[in-house]
Amino acid sequence: MEDEFEIKDLQNFFDFRGFLLKILAWWPLFVVCIGIAYYIAHYKNVRRQTVYRMSNMITVKDDQNPFFTSNTSLTFNWGGTTDKVQTAIILLRSRSHNETVVEALQYYVDYLQQGEYHLEDIYGATPFLVDVNTARPQLLGKQIKIVFNSDSTYKLSIDFNGGSAPAQNYDTKEMLNLPLPAAKISKQYTLGDPIDLPYFNFKLNPSGLPPVVGKEYLIRFNAFDGTVGRYRGIGIDQTPSGSSILTLSLTGNNKARLVDYLNASVRILAETQLERKNLFATKTIQFIDSSLAVKSVEMKNVQEELDKFRDENSSIGIGSSEESLIAKITELDAQKQNLEQRLQYYQDLENYLRTREDYGTDIPAPSITGIGEGSVTQSVSSIIELAEERRRLAYTAKPNNPAFKDLDRRIDAIKAVLFENMASSQQIIRGQLREVRNEIAATEGQMRKLPQEQQQLFGIQRRYNLTEGAYGVFLDKRSQAGIVKAANVSDIVIIDEAKDTGGGAIGPNTEVSYVMAVVGGTVVPLAIVFLLFFFDTKIGNPNEIKRLSSIPVLGAIGKSSSKSNLVVIEDPRSAIAEAFRGLRSSLQFIYRKQQIEGAKTVRITSSVSGEGKTFCSINLASVFALSQRKTVLVGLDLRKPKIFGDFNLPNDTGVVNYLIGENTLNEIVQPTKIPHLDVILAGAVPPNPSELMMSEQMDMFIEELKKEYDYIILDTPPVGLVSDALELDEYVDATLYVIRQHYTKKGMLRLINDKYKKKEIRNISFVLNYFSVKSKLGYGYGYGYEYGYGYGKYGEAYRHQQKAGVLTTLKRKAKKVARWINEQLEH
Repeated sequence: MEDEFEIKDLQNFFDFRGFLLKILAWWPLFVVCIGIAYYIAHYKNVRRQTVYRMSNMITVKDDQNPFFTSNTSLTFNWGGTTDKVQTAIILLRSRSHNETVVEALQYYVDYLQQGEYHLEDIYGATPFLVDVNTARPQLLGKQIKIVFNSDSTYKLSIDFNGGSAPAQNYDTKEMLNLPLPAAKISKQYTLGDPIDLPYFNFKLNPSGLPPVVGKEYLIRFNAFDGTVGRYRGIGIDQTPSGSSILTLSLTGNNKARLVDYLNASVRILAETQLERKNLFATKTIQFIDSSLAVKSVEMKNVQEELDKFRDENSSIGIGSSEESLIAKITELDAQKQNLEQRLQYYQDLENYLRTREDYGTDIPAPSITGIGEGSVTQSVSSIIELAEERRRLAYTAKPNNPAFKDLDRRIDAIKAVLFENMASSQQIIRGQLREVRNEIAATEGQMRKLPQEQQQLFGIQRRYNLTEGAYGVFLDKRSQAGIVKAANVSDIVIIDEAKDTGGGAIGPNTEVSYVMAVVGGTVVPLAIVFLLFFFDTKIGNPNEIKRLSSIPVLGAIGKSSSKSNLVVIEDPRSAIAEAFRGLRSSLQFIYRKQQIEGAKTVRITSSVSGEGKTFCSINLASVFALSQRKTVLVGLDLRKPKIFGDFNLPNDTGVVNYLIGENTLNEIVQPTKIPHLDVILAGAVPPNPSELMMSEQMDMFIEELKKEYDYIILDTPPVGLVSDALELDEYVDATLYVIRQHYTKKGMLRLINDKYKKKEIRNISFVLNYFSVKSKLGYGYGYGYEYGYGYGKYGEAYRHQQKAGVLTTLKRKAKKVARWINEQLEH
């Protein structure tokens, strides 16, 4: 028994069955909320514009120039394909790249028309194209109306309301405010005519599409930076991950606009990449061209000097032996010049690497000076590759990122090896240079043995040959550089251009909106019902009573709409009257079980006032009297008597008068209009009701009543307020504890549970009063059937038959469904 109480006193137990029944009772709220949510979703869906996704596919290849050799290479393959892919991704999302694309397409101009619910983007579907004069400021955010009068003429109108508005010069990107007139501007133009206004400067060129006469088109200029920002979110996917194949995608409301932007973005990227790829060749050609110009002047001067010497000294010639000396010293001079160039390159490269920390395209290519050492070329390439990686990292990482130290360490390690290799190469070159200089000195010694005139001729011829050789080398390099530049191709290759092939719509997803509407329309009322259920501290149905207490529930009394408490007498065929008859039968069963003979007593009490204790006392006494049993209703609520009002009797004398010895039993008993039913009222309110209840007079009072009556109904005070009712336990055979639906709080049962647990009260049962199976808060469908007191067909047999209407029939059907669900939950 104690364990049972411990379990049932846990009021934090969640009643899932009750919660589900409560949800069922509140079904109209769910229907309304879902309907409202569905309407909102539909309202939004029909007003949302279709969203499209367009895409194209490119690949970033490592196309090496077929004319590249160890001797002609003017650039390096820094980082390989992987580096180029990452660079392409960064460029496509960069602000500068998207600025170039927006400028090329003039996407800061909107082409619009008024739709049913909103402005629609009609880019690519207008009979005109806007050619903006970017050198003049354009008014931003103002709609310009274009209405065609014919195939070539149109009316331009702008509504102004005075004040000022921002404008922008798209060349300089300068923002300024322009004063606006307070009147509407309307002018006639022909396609191709310049529109020169203080607020706009552009012209409309034919697009090839026929204009619709009378249709209104709209133009609007937008801020340049804001337009660029909308396109920087281009989607880029590597397919498969880590490969050189990129899929570019954009989403928007106009497919033609998306297609043009994607294709233009790739085209400009390819042009930028090819321009960067040709950078070394272009700079080399510029350097060679400037050197050729100098050498050409030198060679011309030497040629003139040689011609002049020959004209003045026609008798002086050069023999075969002298020709061999000239050829030899010319070859030695060329070797010396090449060695000095290589040595100078190493010195310049070392100085560059020791004084710079950002290594970019300024590093000269080793092949220009004829350096073909693989270790030097590879080291320079590695340094530039790591420097590029460090520069990219600087855009996203913090200065104290450990990756910077790692890259710097690797660059320093490569530089240290490179310096060692260059030092070794310079030592070798210096040795070769000494040998060549020694040979030149020996050859010059042989030449000094010749006559003075021949020596002078040899000197001029030597300078001419040296200049001619250098000029030839530069011409050869110029040719190589031109071939390299002409043969270069972009590493950006288009696999699939963006194209409108139909479809492409990705939104709005109306199905999801409607599903979310149903979910939202269900969650809101579900939360409301849950809160009502969770914070409901009042008893709503017999199952809650069973959960909170082991005291049995003897019956349930329906909700009375009568102003009088004499329901059993006034409407004996009502469901409530039948419920009290059932309660009478249950009490008789209790009496038989206890083997009580003769007079039988029943005490009726409750937790607090207002729960229907007196109502139950009067009607229970009435049904006992109607069974032709001599019955007396005793008003023992001495502090707050009520019974006299229902029977229209004076409350002058009563139990109090008997207990204090003023009157006898016969003097306080008052008959009623109900056969076999007498009433003993409480009488005047005494100062000591508890002491009167515990007096010996009370014993005599009950004994006399048992001699005169078959059933004694005691209407006692609420036990939650005073303890008077508990003092009568020795006089009663059964106790009915009245609980009112949605009135009695769950915590009020703790007192009676404690008394019952300690066996201070015997033969007690609960009666659920004011019970309604239709109550939403009670979620109590079917409980009337559990206790069988007039709810349903059984009760209807005692009532007047009326023709049921459509609403009544529907309600009955709903009840049947609810009862069936209740039965399934019980099983």
